[in-house]
Amino acid sequence: MPADAKVNVKLAPVASVPLPPPALKVTVCPAASLFVHVTLSPTFTVRAFGTNEKLWMLTARDAAEGAALAVVAMPSVRRSAAPATRRARRADTIRAVPAASAPFAALAREATLVGLELTPEQLSVCERYAEELIERNTSVNLTAITDPVDIAHKHFLDSWTAFAARRWTGRERVIDVGSGAGFPGLALRIARPELRMTLVESVGKKARFLEDVCALLGLSDVEVRNERAEVLGHERRDRYDVGTARAVGTLGQVLEYLLPFLRVGGEAIVWKGRVEHEMEGAKKACSAIGGEIVRVIATSDLGLGEILPGRNLVVVRKTRATPTRYPRPAAEARRRPW
Repeated sequence: MPADAKVNVKLAPVASVPLPPPALKVTVCPAASLFVHVTLSPTFTVRAFGTNEKLWMLTARDAAEGAALAVVAMPSVRRSAAPATRRARRADTIRAVPAASAPFAALAREATLVGLELTPEQLSVCERYAEELIERNTSVNLTAITDPVDIAHKHFLDSWTAFAARRWTGRERVIDVGSGAGFPGLALRIARPELRMTLVESVGKKARFLEDVCALLGLSDVEVRNERAEVLGHERRDRYDVGTARAVGTLGQVLEYLLPFLRVGGEAIVWKGRVEHEMEGAKKACSAIGGEIVRVIATSDLGLGEILPGRNLVVVRKTRATPTRYPRPAAEARRRPW
C-alpha cells in the first residue's frame, strides 16, 4: 500500500495500481469476481508516525466493463497531527466474503450429485440472488417459494438437475422459456458461466426483475426478451442447442414453444411432476413438430428423491426441421390443444 508509512500489503496475485487522491492512500486490485476475498490478520498493524492506522475496504463494479475492483484505503496522516489524534488503535480485520449460510453450504454438497463442483464465489452469487428474490417478491409476485432452504432446493438444485439429463460442453446456446423469477435459466448460467443464455418472459414486471438481477450479479451477457414465445419462435428458429421450461404448461404445449427454437439435434428439457397423463399429447406434438422423447429422468434416479420428491425431467431431441406454422398463435393453440 503506497502510504506515508511505506508499508506494502499484498492483496491479490496481480499488480496493484496506486491512485493517491489528496486525502487517502489507496490500492486498487482488479478481480475476476464481484465478490473479492481479502483478509488481514487481526494482529496486523499499520503504523504511520507512531499511530496505528485503521483500514477500510470497498468493493465496486465497473458497469460498463463488468470488472470488479477491491479498494483498500488508509487515511493519510499529517506530521503536524496533534498527539491526541495519534493514539494507538486496535488494527481491524477487513471483512471477507462471508461463508455460505447453512442452506447454501448444504446446496454445494447436494449439487455434486448432478456433477457440479461449485466455488465459494458461485455460492455467494446464489445466496445474493436468493436475498434479492425474497426482497422483490414482496412487491412483485415472482414465486411462492420464499424460505431460503426451499429456494436452495426447489429453485437452484431443481434447476441444476438438467446437468444430469444430457451431456453438456458448457458452451451451449440455451433458451429458457417462461423464465419467471429466473429458474432454471439463471441458475444454469451461474453454475456454468460459459453458457450463452436467453431468458424469455412475457410478463413485463418479471422481465424487469430478470434484467435487474442480472445487473446486480454482473451477468451482463445474459439476454432477456420480454416477449411471448409464440412470436419469438418465428424470429429465432433453429438457433439454440438446448431449450428449457419449468412450470409453463402441459408437456405438449411446452414442446410447441421450445422445438422451433432448436437446431436439428438440439434437446428440450422440461421439468414436470407426474407426466403419465401428458405423454400422449406430447407424442402428438413431437410427431407434428419434429421431436422425439428420448428419456424421462426421475429425481429418485439421481439420488435426490428425498430432497426433490416426485420430480421428473423429460428430454426431447429435435429430429427434423419444424414446419413453419409452428408455434401456432395462442388463440389457435387454445382451440386445438395437444
